[in-house]
Amino acid sequence: MSLRRDTQLNLSAGVLSVAVALVLVIIKLWAYGETSSLAVAASLADSALDLMMSLGGLIAIAYAAKPADEDHNFGHSSAEDLAALGQSLFILASAGVIATAAILRLISGEAAIPEREGLGITLMLFAIAITLGLVMWQRYVARRTDNKVVRADSLHYLGDLIPNVGAIFALWASGTFGLHQIDSVVALGAAALLIVGALRIGKSAWDALMDKQADPEMITGICAITESFDGVHGYHDLKTRVAGSKVFVNLHIELDGSQSLDEAHAIGAALRRAIIAAYPRADVMIHKDPIGVQRHPDDPRN
Repeated sequence: MSLRRDTQLNLSAGVLSVAVALVLVIIKLWAYGETSSLAVAASLADSALDLMMSLGGLIAIAYAAKPADEDHNFGHSSAEDLAALGQSLFILASAGVIATAAILRLISGEAAIPEREGLGITLMLFAIAITLGLVMWQRYVARRTDNKVVRADSLHYLGDLIPNVGAIFALWASGTFGLHQIDSVVALGAAALLIVGALRIGKSAWDALMDKQADPEMITGICAITESFDGVHGYHDLKTRVAGSKVFVNLHIELDGSQSLDEAHAIGAALRRAIIAAYPRADVMIHKDPIGVQRHPDDPRN
């Protein structure tokens, strides 16, 4: 599949994510106005953040797809990580507000009594249905393109189903048994899930912005490809860093110093193609050294 087709699929997932998030905000705003449920309010806040995250993700996907230029020689893929870091901060702030409101209500013993629980449940069920549809499309796109933003957004929306189900449970318990405090308990649980998700997203984005190395499985795979590659007698100084959906790979290989430059170049180019075939989102740079070469005393790597 071409990179252009990948970009089109990723953008379609981003646009659909924004559209679904906007519909969810409208539905839950209506549901909250009709029910006065704090659990629904927590789900509404989560969807409002989803809308901001989806917009940020769509912008990041579009910007990250831009090719490298004179000012950004390695491309624009770090935009994905910047967007994710900002999103995680918004989620943490919202979760803090929801958790504080729920705790204060539990301590005071006061509970907002939900109203029109049946309508609220119907609206939340519709929200769950369109969320599942979005997740199915995002997972299809992620399988085809391996885009981290789309995959993370899919996992996030899948996790959002828990607050939605919790809101339905709170409305049902309030209408059936009069357990109005369960509304605050469910809201507190939803806030905890938001905090956990925000910290996970934030850590992943921070690691990428700090040039953390690639996944150990990928590093092991690159080593295995290099070690068994015909014409390569050894390798060293394998370095990787993650930026958005890209993984940058720098590798020194040891070749027979008596062969021609054309032969050495052919081996290095073939190895580069083999690594990219195994890891299509990798950007690979290979430096060639003769076997047994010693580093110069002024080499800063010493």
